[in-house]
Amino acid sequence: MDKVLFALIGFPLSFLIIIYRAKLKNFTGDIDFAEKYLGSGGTYSLFVLVGIGLFFVTLMYITGTVQSVLSGLFGPFLLSGN
Repeated sequence: MDKVLFALIGFPLSFLIIIYRAKLKNFTGDIDFAEKYLGSGGTYSLFVLVGIGLFFVTLMYITGTVQSVLSGLFGPFLLSGN
């Protein structure tokens, strides 16, 4: 049930971030590090990257990929109780 809820929130939110990036930029103003490292219009590019990243993280979570990656990376540290 938590994966369905996560998908119902994550997918539309990622699309809304991409679609309304101009309004988000007007709300937040210029983000200095994005303008510096991504060039002119970097704030818009950052919002697109955040939207795409949120989409993929949501997809990975509902398919179980995030859990398997985290258990593979941090499993030895968490399971070394002996």
